[in-house]
Amino acid sequence: MSNLHFDTLIIGAGLSGIGTACQLAEEFPHRSLAILERRDRIGGTWDLFRYPGIRSDSDMLSYGYKFRLWDSPKVLADGPAIRRYIQDTATEHGLDEKIHYGLRITSANWSSQQRLWQLTARHEASDTTRHYSCRFLLCCTGYYNHDDGFLPSFPGEEAFQGTRIHPQHWPEELDYRGKRIVVIGSGATAATLVPAMAKTAGHITMLQRSPSYIYSLPAVDKLTAVLSRFIPASWANGLARRRNILMYRAVYIACRQWPKLMRRVILSHVRRQVGPNVDMRHFTPSYMPWDERLCAVPDGDLFKVLRSGKASVETDHIERFTAQGILLKSGKELPADIIITATGLRLQILGGVALSVDGTPCPVGEQMTYKGVLLENLPNLAWIFGYTNISWTLKVGLAAQYLCRLFRHMEHNGLEVVTPYDNDANALDDGIMNSMKSGYIQRDQHFLPRQGRSYPWHVFMHYGRDKKMLLRDPVEDSRLEFLPTHQSTYSVAPSRASR
Repeated sequence: MSNLHFDTLIIGAGLSGIGTACQLAEEFPHRSLAILERRDRIGGTWDLFRYPGIRSDSDMLSYGYKFRLWDSPKVLADGPAIRRYIQDTATEHGLDEKIHYGLRITSANWSSQQRLWQLTARHEASDTTRHYSCRFLLCCTGYYNHDDGFLPSFPGEEAFQGTRIHPQHWPEELDYRGKRIVVIGSGATAATLVPAMAKTAGHITMLQRSPSYIYSLPAVDKLTAVLSRFIPASWANGLARRRNILMYRAVYIACRQWPKLMRRVILSHVRRQVGPNVDMRHFTPSYMPWDERLCAVPDGDLFKVLRSGKASVETDHIERFTAQGILLKSGKELPADIIITATGLRLQILGGVALSVDGTPCPVGEQMTYKGVLLENLPNLAWIFGYTNISWTLKVGLAAQYLCRLFRHMEHNGLEVVTPYDNDANALDDGIMNSMKSGYIQRDQHFLPRQGRSYPWHVFMHYGRDKKMLLRDPVEDSRLEFLPTHQSTYSVAPSRASR
């Protein structure tokens, strides 16, 4: 099949890919753009995960796009609503016809001679190979493996006679009415599954090796709903977005600066929520707040089902699986018809794409990120990576605005190629998420780009600093090498979708 060429290619049609594409298409309508998507629908994470109760763990006003504000009073939205929001955003911005579905990108090679990225893709439905090229490649694939979640091996697991499920591969026809269910895990997925399934399950138990910090948020933003009666809804939502950004950022900073105080505040909040009959050791982590991500539950739904007796929590280690459930180290056995292993994710960068420059492999885990957007030693390539301490999309939006600044600078100055280089030995052995102690990050962080010692190679996860660095600091920088434009031999393919 002949090569399809575009000025810009974006890998991934999820929240990051669509948000970035909208801003680039608006700013540069004269540049050809296409989005390559592995799945058959828009949505990314929000199309992949379909387990009961799937929802955001960030407030939607800051998690949604700044250029198209979330307009529902619901604070933590469910997965289908978020996917519809992404789809509607793409439709409004005319991106539907720019998405090429069903493509697994296997490799991307930068040709210094042609000054192009050359991509090889497998169209999985037809089992055919397709070739693409572009001047600038943007990777919006997140940071985990969509094919396989993390699934540890449990002693005696082959003896269990019931149903075993990983949330990443949820069977659509699963009937769990009246069933005894054990959810292994203590993170956001487990905290979502337990109250959602408790409505019809016989009984559901959250089995955790160690507790996580869990706190309650109002399900509905009542203040914004009231303001909307007196001022335009867009104003009210804009004010609420700014309020939420400041509030969650302040909470994060407070947790890092005064961890013992904030630990007492959070645990006091939980104690009021769970009531006197639930043992607080199930909600008292051994680590400090924000060593791992905090987990939000709307209107304390998890705490409510625990108080009602429809659900319970066990903090223990697994001795082994049995035919009828799980035997714990303490000697207690948890009977189960269904075991759900909410045991986390596997990290994967760029969706598993093998990167190379002139045929020489260039592993992402050996490079640093420049301003958290570009990748060291890789020409004309950006990796869009959001925040892990506040709403992911806030950083995505800043990164897209920075790319617009960069592209304008290059166009105005007749520049064709940009490559970040470290000439000051800034590289550390730490990955960019090294401060997070979550098990899945610690297991696989060698896949992530490396952390730098100082600006602009250090990833701060700080919204205020990033706004200055990405939106106000000069684009020109001694760490960036620019090459002037020369005549390309490639013609631009028309923008059209293919399946």
